[in-house]
Amino acid sequence: MSSEQEWPPLPPFSTGVRGRCPRCGRGHLFNGFLALRSHCEVCGLDHSYADPADGPAFFVICFASIPTVILALWIEVRFEAPYWVHLVTTLPFLLLTCVPPLRPLKGWLVASQYVYKAEEARFVAAPPTHPSAAPPADKISRST
Repeated sequence: MSSEQEWPPLPPFSTGVRGRCPRCGRGHLFNGFLALRSHCEVCGLDHSYADPADGPAFFVICFASIPTVILALWIEVRFEAPYWVHLVTTLPFLLLTCVPPLRPLKGWLVASQYVYKAEEARFVAAPPTHPSAAPPADKISRST
């Protein structure tokens, strides 16, 4: 398909959570569990714009740590459990609340980057300043 084709805007939440291409909604966004494909196999969208970085992990940890800490404290206060009980109960709970939401959240962030045209900042070198561009010395305001 040509890249000039007009694509209707799709909601980033529904396409991202399903792991679909944010432009066409049909192609796959992921190649594996969390690795992004280089491009969409249906519409050819280049996914090089996508850089969610640590965003998904940060949000998942922030939201999953609260119930995990509550569970660990409840087990400790209620049962005075040894460390191995925490290892058997709290660690699996932490993994179950952290790992499954990573992929949908990453898809949502990538789709949002596409829809809202968010990209990494690209800084260009400032043009060289010439002495003639500076204001005259008598025009400089001094607050003394």
